[in-house]
This record gives sequence, structure tokens and C-alpha cells, in this order.
Amino acid sequence: MLHKLGKWAWIGGGALAIIAGMVNAIGYLSYSHQAVTHLTGTTTLLGMALEDGEFTLAAHLGGVLASFFLGAVLSGFVIRRQTLKLGRRYGVALAIEGLLLAGAALCMRHRLPAGAYLASLACGLQNAMATTYSGAILRTTHVSGMVTDLGSALGHALRGMEVDAPRVRLYLLVLLSFLLGGIVGAAVFRVADTDALFYPAGLVFAVALAYTVYAHRARTRDA
Repeated sequence: MLHKLGKWAWIGGGALAIIAGMVNAIGYLSYSHQAVTHLTGTTTLLGMALEDGEFTLAAHLGGVLASFFLGAVLSGFVIRRQTLKLGRRYGVALAIEGLLLAGAALCMRHRLPAGAYLASLACGLQNAMATTYSGAILRTTHVSGMVTDLGSALGHALRGMEVDAPRVRLYLLVLLSFLLGGIVGAAVFRVADTDALFYPAGLVFAVALAYTVYAHRARTRDA
């Protein structure tokens, strides 16, 4: 599938990973101290809260987890396809993500728990969308699986086995982009504090606009 991905998909994947890195850093540094772009730590904390009888905290963590899931559901509902194809649905999904992040920023400005839920919903939407357009090989909101695959690829290379070079390059792109997003997110939070999420929201809208224009031109050219 990778050989079918156009430059727009590589650029988009990197941009979305930067955005996710920003959102995760801002969410963690905010009043909620909540990772919202992946669920491994959240699920562990949920189990610990249930064992300790901290049911208010457990309800909050369960809300974050459920929000991510609902974001993925929303992505499937909006995009309605599992293979790469230029179309306006991706632009619509990105616009929705931007609105969700802007809403999360407003909630965080007033220190409302809904900020974490909306941010997690946006990340679930983004992660499912990226997975869909890349043939279920790319996750842009967390890097655990990609680090695992990169390590496995290095092991294969050390044994003299064939390695899928395009996949390695793609995973490195997403990993480094997510890292860059974390750096930028921390820097933005230092300046904007609870309004920091407006920055990745703006970036999502910019990506949505760029994608929509590109897709329109591609359809016009092929018509």
C-alpha cells in the first residue's frame, strides 16, 4: 500500500503527527495532566483508580477513553472507506477535528473537565482517519507500535534480511514529527497556557484547507 501513497499523504501524516504531539504535550502540561492522544496510560490509571475506590477519577478517565473511541466511530461514519482515495470527506473530518480542539481550548480556559474529553475525541477521530487513508498501517497519535516495528526492522537488517524501506521511512517521519510536536506544544503552553490548544486547532484547519484545495485541483485535473 505504501507505494500508492502520494506526497500529500506523507506530508499530511507528518503534519498530523506534529499536531498530535502538540495536543498531547499541552494536555499533559495543563491542569488536567492528562495524556489524550493514546489510551495505554489512561487505561492503566483507570484500573488503578478502580482498585483504589477513586470512582470520581475513574469516571473521568473512563470518559477520556470513551471519547477517544467515539472519535474513531465518528471517523468511520464520516469517511466511509478503507482505502486511499482523494475526496472531500477527509477535509470534513479535519474540519471537525479543528472544531473539537477549539472547543477543548475553550473548556480548558475555564478549567472544565470537558476539555480533556473533546481533545481525546479529536485524537480518536484523527487516529482512525489516518489509519483509514493509509491502509491501516499508520497511526499518527501515538508511536509505540511504530517504535516496535522500527526495532524489529533493525533486527531484520542486522540479520541480513530484507527490510521494507518505505515503511521504515514513514515510521521515522511520524516518530520525529510527534517528537517535534511535543517540543512545540511545550513551548506554546509556556506562552499561551490554557489557550495553547488553539494553536494545534489552527494547524488542523490549515491542513484541512490545504487538503481540500489539493483534492479539488486533482479532481479538476483528472476530469
